[in-house]
Amino acid sequence: MTAQPPVKILPCGDGALSVELADRIDEAVSERVIALSADLARAPIVGVEETVPTYRSLMVVYDPAKVRGAALAEEIRTRLGALDVEARHGRRFTIPVHYGGEVGLDLAELAAMKAMTPEALVELHAATEFRVYMIGFAPGFAYLGGLPEALHTPRLAVPRQRIEAGAIGIGGAQASINSVPGPSGWRYIGRTPVRLFDPAGPQPFLLKAGDRVRFRAVSEAEAEALDARVAAGEAVVRPEAP
Repeated sequence: MTAQPPVKILPCGDGALSVELADRIDEAVSERVIALSADLARAPIVGVEETVPTYRSLMVVYDPAKVRGAALAEEIRTRLGALDVEARHGRRFTIPVHYGGEVGLDLAELAAMKAMTPEALVELHAATEFRVYMIGFAPGFAYLGGLPEALHTPRLAVPRQRIEAGAIGIGGAQASINSVPGPSGWRYIGRTPVRLFDPAGPQPFLLKAGDRVRFRAVSEAEAEALDARVAAGEAVVRPEAP
């Protein structure tokens, strides 16, 4: 078993702590982050308002009028000592993607860089089960681990000023799904009609850390049909049965 590095608990202003559980990114570290977040949800500490899982740390947001940071850090260390970390496989989603097209503007170039056909690149990407490591950067933006090494690609030297919501990206050793339009230096190979962020919905965020994602290639016509269903308020993907 890999030895756990010392935990660092660092202040983030006067209303949050960053609980750094490791100095690396891997699935075991992610499981520990999620387990701590779940423990704090299951047995709340007075004053704690929110927890935000990241790749290797957990941000704990608290009300300093209700709990002191030093006392909170001590309680977190106590809980870490008794933390039950089990493999939490999370929910599974299959997300439709129209590869290429106007949004997947990097597909052909990326395939050429990898000495692959675009079809082979799509097949490899769609055959992979990805893990949602964290939600961040923008509301609902999903950082995905598990990208095959053959698809690892540096980000662009000059970011584009606007990439649409639903764009499926590759950046370094990570994959992603855009949640809202915005600038990005990632390379994009397709688009999903699925909304990761719906501020008007009962659950604004579709995905959360620990979920598993696979992609399913669809035609442009099917993607447009799904766009219409999503615009009408229909949930076109749901968690799959275990």
